[in-house]
This record gives sequence, C-alpha cells and structure tokens, in this order.
Amino acid sequence: MENEIKTEKVENKKKKKKGNKGIYLIICLFLLLIFGAFIVALNNVGLLKMDNLKITPKEKVTLNYTTPSDKPKEGVYITDVSDVVQEVMPSIVAITSKTLVSSGNYGPSFFGRGQYSEGAGSGIIISQTDSEILILTNNHVVSGAEELSVQFVNEKSADATVKGTSEKRDVAVIAVKLNSLDKETIETIKIATIGDSSKLKVGNGIIAIGNALGYGQSVTTGIVSALERDVTIDNITMKMIQIDAAINGGNSGGALLNSTGEVVGINSAKYSSSGSTTSASIEGMGFAIPITDVKDLIETLMNGQEDNSDATIGIKGNMVSEDSGYNMPTGFYITEVIDGTGADKAGLEIGNIITKIEGKEVKSISDIQGVLYTKKKGDKVTLTISYTDKKSYKEKEVEVTLS
Repeated sequence: MENEIKTEKVENKKKKKKGNKGIYLIICLFLLLIFGAFIVALNNVGLLKMDNLKITPKEKVTLNYTTPSDKPKEGVYITDVSDVVQEVMPSIVAITSKTLVSSGNYGPSFFGRGQYSEGAGSGIIISQTDSEILILTNNHVVSGAEELSVQFVNEKSADATVKGTSEKRDVAVIAVKLNSLDKETIETIKIATIGDSSKLKVGNGIIAIGNALGYGQSVTTGIVSALERDVTIDNITMKMIQIDAAINGGNSGGALLNSTGEVVGINSAKYSSSGSTTSASIEGMGFAIPITDVKDLIETLMNGQEDNSDATIGIKGNMVSEDSGYNMPTGFYITEVIDGTGADKAGLEIGNIITKIEGKEVKSISDIQGVLYTKKKGDKVTLTISYTDKKSYKEKEVEVTLS
C-alpha cells in the first residue's frame, strides 16, 4: 500500500515539472516577440539601421600617394643652377703658382736648384685684346710667384704673367698670350659678364665657382648672408660680401655670381675658428670683394697702369672706442708713425687718435680706407685728431699728404 502511494507521488512530481517547462517556454517566446517588435519599431523611426549590423571583411591598407602640384605653394625646394654654371664655366680658370722658398744647397746662381712652394687659386676671364687674355684674381693668389700657370675649362694650360696688382685691395690682373693657346682653347673660353654688386640684397641666391683645394673647378651655392662686412686680411680691412656658400683653399680669385650668371664678387676668404681669414674650420662664413667697389681699379690694372689707390697716410695702429674702458674717444689709435711719410711730415704722433677723415667719423678701419681708395699718391686728406692735453683729450685738424 505504501509503495503505491510513493509511486503516485513521483508521477505527480514529474507531471508538475513538465507543466513548469511548458510555462517557461511560453514566457521565453513571449519575450522574444516583444524584443523583435521593439527592434522593428526602432528601425522604423530611424534610430537603428539594420544595415549597420552587417559585418564586412577588412580592406587592405595601402600607402596614400599624392600627386605633386606643378608649382610648390610654400616651403624650401632645390633650385637647379646647371644652366647658369654651364654658361659661365668657360669664363673661370684655375691658377697654379710656384714661389721660391729655398735656394737649395748650392744656390740657384750655381746650378739653378731650389725648392718651390706650389699654391692654387682661381681666376675670371674679363677681357681679350689682340694679343692677350686678361684674367682677374686676388693679389694673394699671385703675390711673390716665380711662375704662374693657368688651366682653362678644357683642361689645357698656359703660362701667365702679372699685368698689375693692388695689395691693399687684394686684386690682381694676369695675362696669357693668345699665341700660346691653341684654336680649341680660344674657341672654348668666354669673357665673363660683370654685374652690379651694389644691387645685391641680403638673402639673394648666389653661386661660387673656383678651384677648391686645387682639385679643379667646382660649384657651391648659397645666399648673401650680409653686406659691407669689415674683414681684415694681413692687417688690411675691407668691406666685403658675406656668403654661406662653401669657400675653401683654392677658391680665392674665383667668381661670385648672381642668379643670372653675372660676376658680382671675387671670392677671397673664409674665417677660421681663430678669427683669421684662412681656409680652415668655421663653416658658412665666406667672403667676397664686391665687384663694383673695385671696378675702376680693375680697369687701371688691365691697362698696365700703376695703382694709385695704394696711397697711404703712413701710420699703423688699431681701433679704440669710448666703451673700451680706457676713457678714449672712438677712432683709430696710432701706435707707429713711419719715417718720411705724410703723417711724419704733418707731425702726427704715437697716441694720437684719428676721430674723423674728411669730416666723416671713423668708427672702423674701413672708414679710413674707404676714403683712401678714392685718393691717389700726392693727394691731401684732412684728419681730425684727438690728442692728450694733461688729463683730457682735445681736438685739432691736420692736413696730410698721401704717400
């Protein structure tokens, strides 16, 4: 009897579980219907797009290549100067100099023996006469040379002689005889076009061509970094063009060109780390003589005439200023008066300070030299001199005849 009761209870429990499963199934279906209706409603009002639920395969990633425009709108870009260089290169020469530095064990008068120092420089063909090719270069390229050789663009060489020089302006003109050149060389070389350096502006593009390190002609480019820089070479101060184009040993005497290929300067020097103007060390500071400043001088030397611009007062010294700490007026302080010169005859003394020349204030050595460049030997200049009188400085004017 008890077994029958237990069996009946178990069967009742199984029936209840089956009934519960049916109810759960109905509830799930009902919830799914409600959720589906909700999604459809959202899609209909635009709050949910069914297309956004689609899964698409990933696209291949590639580089984004852009098409360059014909003209760059801004920024720095490389400029091709090959056409200008090709046109001007036949006007540039390499110069080799030989200077006697030792006469040897027996001396040149007995056996012709001696030791020579060989130097390298550059030059610019500036004119041609019926008998000569005239070449512009620096004085320091040819100074003291026993022999001069010029190599043209076709790599053929000829001997040269000095036509005229100016030590103070560091300019020289040398000549090559036409009859020493073959027909090919004469037909290949060109006369350079001289430009106007006074029209240069800071930032103008420039081209420098020269015989760098004696390896042969090479080209560098850059810009005008500054104008009228006071540069002292061998105790002579000149106003020069500062450029950032590379200038190295052998570039001296070469051409500084503007963008149209006109010669606007003579490449001359490069500052070293010690502050001297040599071919070593500091980069980006080259210097060139403005061609317009020496145009008249060049024509004088081309015609074999004496350079009267080498007129001198006859003094040595250095610049001083009021803020130097020595309580002196600004000007050129005289440390030596050369015997027999105009300065000596005018009574200038060591310790005198030249504060003005021809009424112009002397703020740098180039202020004095700028006036002297316009004068010739025998001309007179008026100097304003500061001199000590007890414990103070007084001024007087002195007229000096240049020698």
